Amino acid sequence: MTDATFSPDEDVAKAPAKGLTTADGRPLKQALARAQSHARWRAFFLVAPLLAFILLTFVVPIGQMLHRSVYNDGFTLHEDIGSGTQTPLMTNLKTWFKDNPAGTDPDEAAFAALAADLLVLREVKAAGQAGTRINYELSGSRSMFTKAARRAKKLEPPYKEAILDLDEDWGDPMLWRVMRDATSAYTANFYLAAMDRTKDVDGNVVSVNENRQVYVKLFTRTLMLSLLITFLCFLLAYPIAHLLATLPLAKSNLLMILVLLPFWTSLLVRTTSWMVLLQSQGVVNDALVSMGLLGDENRLQMMYNQLGTIIAMTHILLPFMVLPLYSVMRPINPSYVRAARSLGATSWTAFRRIYFPQTVPGIGAGALLVFILAVGYYITPALVGGADGQLISNLIAFHMQKSLNWSLAAALAALLLGGILLLYWLYDRLVGIDNLKLG
Repeated sequence: MTDATFSPDEDVAKAPAKGLTTADGRPLKQALARAQSHARWRAFFLVAPLLAFILLTFVVPIGQMLHRSVYNDGFTLHEDIGSGTQTPLMTNLKTWFKDNPAGTDPDEAAFAALAADLLVLREVKAAGQAGTRINYELSGSRSMFTKAARRAKKLEPPYKEAILDLDEDWGDPMLWRVMRDATSAYTANFYLAAMDRTKDVDGNVVSVNENRQVYVKLFTRTLMLSLLITFLCFLLAYPIAHLLATLPLAKSNLLMILVLLPFWTSLLVRTTSWMVLLQSQGVVNDALVSMGLLGDENRLQMMYNQLGTIIAMTHILLPFMVLPLYSVMRPINPSYVRAARSLGATSWTAFRRIYFPQTVPGIGAGALLVFILAVGYYITPALVGGADGQLISNLIAFHMQKSLNWSLAAALAALLLGGILLLYWLYDRLVGIDNLKLG
């Protein structure tokens, strides 16, 4: 048996890579690792401004919103805006709640702790703040706190009798249950309120009175109107996109300007224009009356209702459906449909089995985009929707700007965000995000 022999070229080829060096004498492996590291850092520094922008304008605000939805210190902490000092509130009552289990009837010690805390509220002028926090869950509480704080110095033992003389509602077990929950700045009660739920005296989760059930109805209305608007946009956008995709490029580019023209016009201007068109004395009704199709006393009510919201939002969101559809229709080879028809398929069969399946990614992208925009729309429903055409976004704005119940507004927004993420997840499971075609 002879020994195997190798040529010098084979020996060089089989030499370990660590023996190779660069022109300046450094090991090749080390030089490659250093070059890759520099490339990674260079790429990071290039995207760092965009990453910082996203963190500051998107991630941080959403994080603050989620935190606010479960945190409200209005009953436990007062911050003096002028000096910046923070004063703990309701510390005596918090101690009594800690020493006594839930369901315990308030005794003289409980009212004595309340009297001591009311004196603190008077000194730091935070009675309205503490009362507002309780008023979020039990209406009418704010006036009780402000009235009791004004008379806190005159309260004398027995405190239970003295405080009940101010207002007998201080003996309401529900009030004490709400105050017990409010002594902790972190609470899930705002999420319960956002789902038309509350806690009873024993702490059990129950539905609120039927005449106060607002939020679930608004969420349902928002979902239904958004689905309807998405469907209407699809019905209108599909033939438009097909026309743009099949026309010669010069003509389609000219018509594309008409599709893009709304993007160059203010949203407020477009919404105001619909108000002029749809109102009772507007252009549409005047035209119908002048043609004799309607009597002057039978003018259509197309403003300040759901119909106005649907019409205006469908027009505004239509381009967001046209563009994804056009992007997938343009590359489709027309010879596919001609081949199907030459093999005996009818026009409808060729469209249904050949053309339409190729446009599904664009349909999914457009529907997802339009639906997400529709559920969060605010300006258009606020201007043309009236009471019947309001969406959940309008109620979120109300709590942010008018009632100042930011925690409830944050909880509503968090539920809306959760619904959108759930929709996105379902789309990924059923269709696949990889099939999403936006352009």
